[in-house]
Amino acid sequence: MKTIKNRILLVGALLAIVLVSGFAKSTSTVTPKEIKKEVAEVVENKTINMFVTHGHCSTPFGGIVDDLKVDIPVRMDAGNSLENMRISFEVDPNSFRVCRGDEADLTARIKTKGVFINDQNDSITFRTTNVFVMGVDWYQINGIMSIKGVEKEVKFFATGIRNSYKSMSSELVLQGQVNLLDWGIDYDKLVNGQSLNIPTKWLYLNMKIELS
Repeated sequence: MKTIKNRILLVGALLAIVLVSGFAKSTSTVTPKEIKKEVAEVVENKTINMFVTHGHCSTPFGGIVDDLKVDIPVRMDAGNSLENMRISFEVDPNSFRVCRGDEADLTARIKTKGVFINDQNDSITFRTTNVFVMGVDWYQINGIMSIKGVEKEVKFFATGIRNSYKSMSSELVLQGQVNLLDWGIDYDKLVNGQSLNIPTKWLYLNMKIELS
């Protein structure tokens, strides 16, 4: 009799465990994490470095960057933190200053009407269209650049800089080159008064962006 009673108690206990676990399973829910977007907006003015090469020499100059914005969606994984970033900025060509040589004379030449400045005083602008990951913290940034109000597709490269123990980059270095002839700019003729057989065409850009 005692053995039968013990078996009945054991079966009852197992049945209770099954019922409780089944109830818990039916009432529990798993809510997926909501991926929110965080916008890192850089509002202070920055300087963009540029230079035009002439083969045997180059003319380096800088300009003031206005309305610089970097939009960075938050990632929930350990991938490249800036993979889906969007960058936009403006540069006032009237702010250009040559960095070496006869600074006053070369600055005046760089700011000759028709080179980077038009009658409307349009700013040079850039906005991202898409980003490709080239490697760890290394990105190709495609976008639209406007010079003198004329928009052209361009391609830049960017490197994210971060501490080894952090997942988010603290700085971004943007660099690239554009063909001035795409905008119909004969740099040699406008700046030096004479067009060459092989006209100067490359404008190089470099800018370091601190990410907040």
